[in-house]
Amino acid sequence: MELPLAQNHSTKNKVNQMDNLSAALKDCAAEMDEVLSDLLPIKETPEARVIEAMRYASLGAGKRIRPFLLTQSAALFGVSTTRAYRAAAAVEMIHCYSLVHDDLPAMDDDDLRRGQPTTHKKYDEATAILAGDALLTKAFEVLAEPDTHDSATIRAELCLALAKASGDHGMVGGQMLDLVAEQSNLDIPEITRLQRMKTGALIAVSCEMGAIMGKASEHARHALDHYAHDVGLAFQIADDLLDVEGDADEVGKRTGKDEAAGKATFVSLLGVERAREQAHMLAEQAAGHLDTFGEKAVLLQSLADFIVTRKS
Repeated sequence: MELPLAQNHSTKNKVNQMDNLSAALKDCAAEMDEVLSDLLPIKETPEARVIEAMRYASLGAGKRIRPFLLTQSAALFGVSTTRAYRAAAAVEMIHCYSLVHDDLPAMDDDDLRRGQPTTHKKYDEATAILAGDALLTKAFEVLAEPDTHDSATIRAELCLALAKASGDHGMVGGQMLDLVAEQSNLDIPEITRLQRMKTGALIAVSCEMGAIMGKASEHARHALDHYAHDVGLAFQIADDLLDVEGDADEVGKRTGKDEAAGKATFVSLLGVERAREQAHMLAEQAAGHLDTFGEKAVLLQSLADFIVTRKS
């Protein structure tokens, strides 16, 4: 009779942890909207249309996984919440700009994002391009301002880390590999590298920036880096599974795109069940990397599980 009781206790703890995570994610998303809105004020000027498009692309939707990673990582080292959210806003601006550009006809040609018309459908292609460009540059403006950190050295480190994660050897390079993948037969190591750049780099830098702001030790940085690496890969495998199994209305965007494009993915190469097993293994491994932080890292550990069980 002992074993069922232990299992029930474990299940109850897990449910409580996921409930706490759900509340924390909602709080983070609400706070992120406030910060982004303050950083992108509406103005009665001739350029107001592009600002409206920037707000449309970045406010009121999304799970805010990257801001959550950054603010929770920063919290491990006692970083000011206000400062952490400014840095998180910069990361989210980069993420949102990438989505705006990815959705364009020249890229993925999507009409729906997060259950709403994509930015180029809501406005027009030219405005969408400019809104993406403006979000990209605004991100570094925010990081460079003293309100983000009183140390110019730390601000420079934040800018450098985000630039590397976003550029030709990070997110943008990964997107290029993704386009090439439509005409190539990639194997698992090649897909892993692609996703580490396209999706994983921005996830990893979110944790890294929290550590930078907190002047974390090398040991702590390595633990967060290993966590972010595994979470980023698990996130992408979960995305691949949603593209195959997800409901478009629940996911908030068109599904079945990878198969239609003939693109190799973790799911197409491993199969659904093996891909799901791999995602859960990575999530468990990711959580283990944070044991060194004790109770302070419980929400980040719970996030790893959420990432592979989400429905959107």
